[in-house]
Amino acid sequence: MIPCFFHPRQLKFKPNYEWAFGEKIDHPETTARAEGILAALEADAQRFDVRRPTQISEEALLAVHDPRLLQMLRTAEGLRKTDTFYPAVFMRGTDITPDPGQISHAGSFCFDSGTPLNRETWPAARWSASCAVSAAVAVAGGEAKVAYALSRPPGHHATTGLFGGYCYLANSSLAAQSLRTGGAERVAILDIDVHHGNGSQEVFWADPAVLTVSLHGDPTNFFPFFTGFAEEIGGGAGRGTNLNVPLPEGTDGQAYAQALEGALARIADFDPAFLVVAAGVDTYERDPMGNFALTTADLGRVGERIGALGLPTVAVQEGGYYTPHIGRNVEALLLGLAEGMSRRG
Repeated sequence: MIPCFFHPRQLKFKPNYEWAFGEKIDHPETTARAEGILAALEADAQRFDVRRPTQISEEALLAVHDPRLLQMLRTAEGLRKTDTFYPAVFMRGTDITPDPGQISHAGSFCFDSGTPLNRETWPAARWSASCAVSAAVAVAGGEAKVAYALSRPPGHHATTGLFGGYCYLANSSLAAQSLRTGGAERVAILDIDVHHGNGSQEVFWADPAVLTVSLHGDPTNFFPFFTGFAEEIGGGAGRGTNLNVPLPEGTDGQAYAQALEGALARIADFDPAFLVVAAGVDTYERDPMGNFALTTADLGRVGERIGALGLPTVAVQEGGYYTPHIGRNVEALLLGLAEGMSRRG
């Protein structure tokens, strides 16, 4: 069985809308995402064991995040039940000293206008991160070769000190850091979300012990726009341990599979002890936030190829916004991982 981690407090956070290119739209990061996945997992109790995570420690959070970011997220707990704060002033600079105790300064800890704060943001984000770390602990302890974190809100856009892209805490990075803290010499993160994993890239930019690989839509004209280009390869001691594979709009299953093979070869060369998969399924052909054309069957094959690496794997939920099919898409990916792993033996 695949251990799967989720906490019901993650459903209390309900952003109503976002500002996108000057327009007010219904927020895509709804509770229906997690509810659809959870329903699919619980309907197949022979293969998925859904359980609650252990809450992540402050020490584990601080191993990745600036304490000022954590304080800002906690500050939002002081908002009234009916209030939501949308950062709109993004002041930064050497002469700016933002106060994480003032909600009006949230823009200095955020990089977009689509990631709101309310009193449920911090509890939901912390439990979301807890799912990722609990899944990592399960794999590191030898309980399972594959474990899954139903992390919602997602995390791969959150950096050391900034939230954005619907992400508040860097769930996949926290899972990888947990594995490193537990003694793993090398860990790899493979981000298969349709958007670049800028957060994981930033967290481990100069760390030679963590390989970060991301396959995503070309950021020339696709979120997050500023990062995700092939020339970004890491810096300092980590130079050469970041691989970006930007792909064109309309990438289908066959083209994606070809790109994935190159990414998997790089991971195999790195020879990590563990693999963290930032498991976005917004590469799906009907996803409103994506621009790829993968089918549910393609997602299963993606999982199978990743599983064939034979690495103990932590799958952390990232994007995926076509809620009518999100459950079956995640299930296909996870079962593909398990199948690939079993064939590897």
